[in-house]
Amino acid sequence: MNHGFTNADIAELTAWRRKLHENPEISGEEEGTAREVVAFLADTAPDRVLTRMGGHGVAVVFDSGAPGPTLLFRSELDALPIEELSDAPHRSRVPGKSHMCGHDGHTAILAAMARQLARQRPKTGRVVLMFQPAEETGEGAAGVIADPRFGEIQPDFAFSLHNLPGTPLSHVRLKSGVVNCASRGMRIVLSGKTAHSSMPETGVSPMMAVSRLMPALTGLSAGHFSRDDFALVTVCHVSMGEAVFGIAPGRAEIFCTLRTRLDERMDDLVAAAEALVHREEIAGLSASVDYHEIFLASLNDPDATARLRAALDAEGIVHDEAELPMRASEDFGRFGHGAKSAMLFLGSGETHPQLHNPDYDFPDDLIPIGARIFLRVARTMLG
Repeated sequence: MNHGFTNADIAELTAWRRKLHENPEISGEEEGTAREVVAFLADTAPDRVLTRMGGHGVAVVFDSGAPGPTLLFRSELDALPIEELSDAPHRSRVPGKSHMCGHDGHTAILAAMARQLARQRPKTGRVVLMFQPAEETGEGAAGVIADPRFGEIQPDFAFSLHNLPGTPLSHVRLKSGVVNCASRGMRIVLSGKTAHSSMPETGVSPMMAVSRLMPALTGLSAGHFSRDDFALVTVCHVSMGEAVFGIAPGRAEIFCTLRTRLDERMDDLVAAAEALVHREEIAGLSASVDYHEIFLASLNDPDATARLRAALDAEGIVHDEAELPMRASEDFGRFGHGAKSAMLFLGSGETHPQLHNPDYDFPDDLIPIGARIFLRVARTMLG
């Protein structure tokens, strides 16, 4: 099966990936990146291009016109609010923002697929290349799926990948079942009454409530990670009052992350955490809770996983199930609620800087490797 790339392809895709790296846009701001995708793929002559999906998402469709399944392959457009610490010529030009998760590389992998699909279109069914916004906040996949036009490209199968530092270059981690945790950010606001610091008894301070809640919330952590009853609560940020000496505080905020292997377990953890919070509503102190960056658990469908495994074997790429599932979250799992979905993790090197580290950079050698895997799936399923 021929889906090799020319030297010119690799050079152009690498240069384009580095251009994306130089011009990062964080979640919800990916308008320029989306325009760049549409422009770069214009000469592949897709049958349809849908823009502004779920925000700044772009869906590029290659349609055979013959009956067959619809296969969706997803990458992410967004960068992170992290200052890059690098001497690379293509380092970020945007202060405080950078592609420290490799989404620029994942996007280049789908662009590589588009080149080959233009040269040899699928014989049956459709391929949808989904360039998704806002993965880092957990809002992107939900926004794309909620877009009324998503029904027009509803996939039967959905596939994705993520690069994985600490794993040998091009070595793949893949398994069926749970691969990423459910998680959500919980913001707790405790409201009382400020007072002069010389007369704290005339106000209502949240200090004692904060001191009780932090260990109580982390105390909800339970179970070994390999078990379905696993739960983890991490306190991430606490603020109380003003940074002055003359005011006794009347307000505090606690940010914590709730994490479970399964969505059903998350419901129990949320209920337990909220019960602890509302227990502090005493003598003039009120409490409120809201949630941010909500990620569902990502589960790999057995059939979709088998398709990826067969492609890896056909391409001679080493794979195993080590290090899975992961504690980290990933919003790709939402696509699995309407399609058979699976995600693989592509090694970016045993000593490669970790994701979200300020010196991270996507390994360009993975661009043709990731594309080969996905193209093998598409050719095998659609011809």
